[in-house]
Amino acid sequence: MANNEFETIFSALRRGEAAALHRTVGGAEHTRRFVPRERLILLGGGHVARALAEVAAALDFAVTVVDDRPAFANRERFPRAEQIVCDAFEGAIRALDVRAGDYVCVLTRGHRWDRECLQELLRGTEPSYLGMIGSKRRVRGLLDALAEEGFDRAALQRIHAPIGLMIGAVTPEEIAVSIAAQLIEHRRAQPADAAEDALAQTNSDMGLLRFLAEGEGKKALCLVLETRGSTPVKSGAVMAVDAQGNIYGTIGGGCGEAEAITRARALLGTGASAVIEVDMTEDAAAEDGLTCGGTMKVYLEDVKA
Repeated sequence: MANNEFETIFSALRRGEAAALHRTVGGAEHTRRFVPRERLILLGGGHVARALAEVAAALDFAVTVVDDRPAFANRERFPRAEQIVCDAFEGAIRALDVRAGDYVCVLTRGHRWDRECLQELLRGTEPSYLGMIGSKRRVRGLLDALAEEGFDRAALQRIHAPIGLMIGAVTPEEIAVSIAAQLIEHRRAQPADAAEDALAQTNSDMGLLRFLAEGEGKKALCLVLETRGSTPVKSGAVMAVDAQGNIYGTIGGGCGEAEAITRARALLGTGASAVIEVDMTEDAAAEDGLTCGGTMKVYLEDVKA
């Protein structure tokens, strides 16, 4: 049976719109913002793109892959991509209608295609992140050539090129990790526009939200309101629990999460809510090999259908 509150949030995110969950706990207001997944466009379907698509999907990016070769633009190579486009790069970029919130990685097989991609991208809306693979010499030569063509030098300077953080990456998989790290760095550096009562995490786990919106049976919400010290998640981490103890999402795993699950299941069917303090100090967690040494305040609520 649908829950109207979470159905509204889930529907908004499916339309690409932000949404929020509001709770008043102990007289304090808490807002959990849910931000739509950023679209990550990979221009080129080679080995680095293949590795990056897997990592980026795990990081909650909605991945689109573009390549003009059918052998490289297919579901077998990119099982976790939201969209796969097999077309010439220029036409594909125009059709994708790049937006200001998009992330774009130029990972083509050669200088000619890199140039085509950048020319088309620079004529349109500048994405939030734009990076291009290549050696320093090759990158410098291409950007200088584009400047001579009349493209804005300031926009060219904002391109992350060579792409990725400088961690000494060599293999395609290592290079993919260096790019993913730079994507995270860029994502976390964006200015916050949230209210003072907004919780830190804003990611949108669509499986979790689908369960809260549409899942059958009794269910409970677990929401981290506050953290102190070293914790595996930040405020805003969300998890849901059903009567069988199945979980959707996470608030960090380990004994702390297990305690929240037990307490949340006890609330099922009561219509009640509670706040618990989860202690993850090193003494308490040492047996399980955990290194966290902080505490979390977790809000638990029986979700009414």
